[in-house]
Amino acid sequence: MKRALILLNRNNKIFNHGGHGEHGENQAYQAPRALRVPRGSSLRLIVAWSGLAFWLVFWATSVSAQQPAAVQSPEVGADRRVTFRLNAPKAQEVALTGEFLKGKTPMVKDASGVWTVTVGPIEPEIYHYNFTVDGVRIIDPANPNLKTGSTASTLASVLEVRGDAPSFYDAQNVPHGEIHMRWYQSKSLNSLRRLTVYTPPRYDREPRARYPVMYLLHGANADDTAWYRLGRVNFILDNLLAAAKIKPFIVVMPFGYGVTPGGPQAENTTKFGKDLVEDVIPYIEANYRAFTDRDRRAIVGLSMGGGQALTIGLNNLDLFSHVAGFSSGLGNAENFPKTYASLIGQPETANRKIRMLWVGCGAEDGAFAASKAFSEFLTEHNIRHTFRESGGAHTWSVWRRYMHEISPLLFQ
Repeated sequence: MKRALILLNRNNKIFNHGGHGEHGENQAYQAPRALRVPRGSSLRLIVAWSGLAFWLVFWATSVSAQQPAAVQSPEVGADRRVTFRLNAPKAQEVALTGEFLKGKTPMVKDASGVWTVTVGPIEPEIYHYNFTVDGVRIIDPANPNLKTGSTASTLASVLEVRGDAPSFYDAQNVPHGEIHMRWYQSKSLNSLRRLTVYTPPRYDREPRARYPVMYLLHGANADDTAWYRLGRVNFILDNLLAAAKIKPFIVVMPFGYGVTPGGPQAENTTKFGKDLVEDVIPYIEANYRAFTDRDRRAIVGLSMGGGQALTIGLNNLDLFSHVAGFSSGLGNAENFPKTYASLIGQPETANRKIRMLWVGCGAEDGAFAASKAFSEFLTEHNIRHTFRESGGAHTWSVWRRYMHEISPLLFQ
């Protein structure tokens, strides 16, 4: 059925939009005397706004009628059982995948076309999940909380299951640091790049204070915001500082790609390392009140960033005294002697320079075998270090705990 919208224009013409008439669908003709409004009259403005309001209501009503019915998803119950819903009446098969599940869990469609599944109870944590609709992996359209990164492959929905008490990564009623996004010109890569910086509480109130710096690296397909958006490093450090368990320090989170994300990665660590050493560190030390000595400089990373932290840090012990890798992307163990030749060539010197060397990985992680082999390699060459074997897979739930664990070891 056609609908017509009748508006009164500035010349006292009636404009019939979308209606039927002798001369087509859009017509304008002189309004009857009873409807005419004098020029300059405030009534003319009221008529115009009334017409606009009518059109907006008409448009909103028409659009909303075409949208699928709203559903709540995810819905976390008091017993920590979680219900997921997806309105997809034409779908043939829908399944749920997530870090809290093993494999896919089928969902069931009701008479209104809404697919539903309830799982749990789920332990308090932050998880990522997706739906698979007729073989296509999608996010939960009812959930605005998303995991994003530098490539589309990392896109997922976020589920947070809260416990009875705040977790170590929750925002609590304590003094908070600040997150800064900064742009810098990388001479080594000839490009404008972004990095993220955390400054501890009271940084702006104590203009004479200087701080150690931890360079914190993200994993593959992520970006410089991952450690605070997904890892909540700022809240972890805020809470530790409030409990007097760590000393305040700056955290610098650079973009870990020296090449295009998703493309060939053979030269990535080399190019990123050059950007870090020649551009990022000088930029930070020129723009923040950072100590510039190696004893108060650390490099830490996860997955791809863990491999970068170990490779760059252990080959630049004149720059870094604290080095740590979580679930690190280490490559083939046969290449360790070549990659770390400068480290194992002078183990006594290396041990004097290293104040902390920490390697951790979850036993269910695909990177566990390489991490354990790297620890054995270090032991074979008399390099002092800590190897932390824990439960868990290749997930943020592991890496947040590692960050909470190693932060009190830094800069002591």
